[in-house]
Amino acid sequence: MSRIAGRFAELKAAGRKALIPYVTAGDPLASSTVPILHGLVEAGSDILEIGVPFSDPMADGPAIQRSSERALKNGIGLADVLGLVAQFRKQDADTPIVLMGYANPIEAMGIERFVAAARAAGVDGVIVVDYPPEECAPFSELCGKAGIDCIFLLAPTSTDARIREVARAGTGYLYYVSLKGVTGVKSADVADIAAHLPRLRAASKLPIGVGFGIKDAESARAIAQIADAVIIGSRIVQEIEMAGPEHAVARVKALVQPIRRALDS
Repeated sequence: MSRIAGRFAELKAAGRKALIPYVTAGDPLASSTVPILHGLVEAGSDILEIGVPFSDPMADGPAIQRSSERALKNGIGLADVLGLVAQFRKQDADTPIVLMGYANPIEAMGIERFVAAARAAGVDGVIVVDYPPEECAPFSELCGKAGIDCIFLLAPTSTDARIREVARAGTGYLYYVSLKGVTGVKSADVADIAAHLPRLRAASKLPIGVGFGIKDAESARAIAQIADAVIIGSRIVQEIEMAGPEHAVARVKALVQPIRRALDS
């Protein structure tokens, strides 16, 4: 059983929902990332999504775009991200880690080299936004052999055929993008999400994580009533941006702790 599957099994047995925060590696500084990740775990996070900085993050709104720009200015590339994961693993061998990013850096490294390096660093899953499942079979197969889950995105506009394809190819969990458009701009519509999730559950037994538009404890609690995991990205990235390097860990923990309490209440 993978770390991701094991974590969801533990949570289900305890009657709890997963909290999955997202941060961009190298933001605000390279030296900030690992302390922020440990802080997120201390605050009650179950799985960590780590963004790989990219110059043209098409699915990301202004906050995450700015975080990528800051990280790139800090010289952070894919190899550096893997190094940060390996550094995190020296103190935490249990928390699942998912890398989220785009195909170009992976293909520049070479998919075989990337998968081997990701496994060695301690990566548990990957979300490659611009790798549709029907076009990345070699990558998915390599990941599967390495014990790395391939997680795909679904959206309100996803057809039944696309849902079936993702259900066939995906492992780990399904990432449901709750909004049309980019991250961090609108708020999630719980009623609309609730209307769409039955199609996903009919197609797959994988846990469903909902992201985009979840900004506080109240919206997180509402999403947790209908999904298996709550994914929060832009709001955390905004907090890091406002806090700066010296206060980022404390501010992120202060943001996430009440969300964790809300999910468990």
